[in-house]
Amino acid sequence: MNPNLNDRIRGLYAITPDEQDTTELLRKVRLAMLGGVRVLQYRNKLADQKSRLEQARELRKLTQEFGVPLIINDDAMLAKEVGADGVHLGASDGSISSARAVLGNDKLVGMSCYNRITLAREAVSRGANYVAFGSFFLSAVKPDAVVATTDMLLQARSEISLPLVAIGGITINNGPKLIDAGANALAVISALFGAKDIRGTAHQFANLNF
Repeated sequence: MNPNLNDRIRGLYAITPDEQDTTELLRKVRLAMLGGVRVLQYRNKLADQKSRLEQARELRKLTQEFGVPLIINDDAMLAKEVGADGVHLGASDGSISSARAVLGNDKLVGMSCYNRITLAREAVSRGANYVAFGSFFLSAVKPDAVVATTDMLLQARSEISLPLVAIGGITINNGPKLIDAGANALAVISALFGAKDIRGTAHQFANLNF
């Protein structure tokens, strides 16, 4: 694992919406990039494999234009195929070692740890570059997600030196308290891509005191 990669996980971590129209997806993501996105994760639970490959390839070009890391949700093979900067794994998406076998040691591997510090400790020991916790607030994308607390985030910060990513119902108004509790990055979907002014909203997130 290259520890210098970890420094790239900071600030506004945008996660793409389930947008079937690739042109519309790219329009929205470009606006977000112009506003100051620091990391982009491609996630589309509705698209078939062909569409996912097409969208991931186009997002790779766009993120390279802006110098922003592209992380692929769940799929290390897709990440390798499009030359992405890494993969983000959930609890049922395979192991960190399997992702490393596909991507090598110079790519980012992040892990969802929900509200469980034990999972985060395990991810650290197995070579993750960052760990994500949530949902901190009610999420429109995952309304049934487990609930994480700021106290848990504070505990994680006291134990874990890797970047911590907070996710779940995060807005401009509630994001600062997660940063204060130790989050290095805020992962946002709805509050960003559902905004009337995507670029302006991204700019507001990017200017929070990370």
